[in-house]
Amino acid sequence: MTDNILAAFDLVLITTLLLLAWKLLSCEDIFTAVVLFISFGLLMALAWVRMRAPDVALAEAALGAGLTGPLLLAALRRMERIRKYERRLDLDEERNDYKKPKKKQAPPL
Repeated sequence: MTDNILAAFDLVLITTLLLLAWKLLSCEDIFTAVVLFISFGLLMALAWVRMRAPDVALAEAALGAGLTGPLLLAALRRMERIRKYERRLDLDEERNDYKKPKKKQAPPL
């Protein structure tokens, strides 16, 4: 009875990992991809536990989801700040160009 339940659990785990990997690779939004990466790492750690490799599972959970995930989220947040700052600089340049009188160009010879 328990073997059937564990086999069904393994099948669900493998299917979920495959679907999650496909969704992760085909995702266009970076934030969603990072969240899917973190959840993939946690499920992969669970798969390592099922394969009786708790040391690898611990390393996967600690490094894959626990360290890399927050670092990717922090990098994403920093990228958003840089984009907003660059957008603000572009707007300032457009305003300054609008206020400056345009120089008359000499006709071509």
